[in-house]
Amino acid sequence: MISRYTVALALLLPLSLTPKLATAQVPRTTSPADTTHKFQNPSGASSTTRKPFLRSKLFRATIVPAVLIGYGISTINGNGIYSSYDARNDINRAFGPGPHTRVDDYLQFAPYFELGGVLLAGVESRNDRVNLGLVILKGEAIMLASVFTVKRLTKIERPNGGASTAFPSGHTAQAFLAASIVHTELRDKSQWYGIGAYSIATSVAVLRMVNDKHWQSDVFAGAGFGILSAHLAYLSHRNRWGRKPIGRDVSMVPMWSPAGGTGLSLTWRPK
Repeated sequence: MISRYTVALALLLPLSLTPKLATAQVPRTTSPADTTHKFQNPSGASSTTRKPFLRSKLFRATIVPAVLIGYGISTINGNGIYSSYDARNDINRAFGPGPHTRVDDYLQFAPYFELGGVLLAGVESRNDRVNLGLVILKGEAIMLASVFTVKRLTKIERPNGGASTAFPSGHTAQAFLAASIVHTELRDKSQWYGIGAYSIATSVAVLRMVNDKHWQSDVFAGAGFGILSAHLAYLSHRNRWGRKPIGRDVSMVPMWSPAGGTGLSLTWRPK
């Protein structure tokens, strides 16, 4: 005799097995991973998220030049706690009235020679040769345009009574532009490369005052313009946003042959 409990179990058993059987019969499908945009947001953060201004690249690139240029402006002529007039009087008492030497005319390009020597020695720079050359050209263009524009606008007379093109110092701007590029390109290898380059640039600034060619305000502002030009050249360079290097192994050497005489050999081995 079949009890009523047996009939109840017989009715409930198919009901309990039905969802499991249905689940087992439906195949699971997974959508393929979207790899078309995997390099656009590698950290997974929202694209609308922005860093605070004080931590942005633009702020870090402009804060030091802004301080140097601002201090230079604050000491023009007799202004400031330690004015350009005060600095010139102290320099003349220490070294006598200038000029003393013309070495600063050549020393302003010395950081570039340091960079070239290090590269010839086999030390790899941050950028390949082509992109490094483009950064240098862009930095030079920014520096020359900004410095000579400000010279024409300010028309400050040089301390030796020369032309009214004192502010800012072009020699100092050139030296600090080159030093900033050396530091940026080689700082991953050794900080001493940048220390040497900035020491040369500082020597140029001091010599411009010792030779009575520039005021204190001129050299501080010139240093700011040089550093700012280098930073803007790097920030605006396309290689910063992931463009593949054009090639690192670019070299140019002199050559001679009995049939063709002297000439130059250009070698390019792109990677």
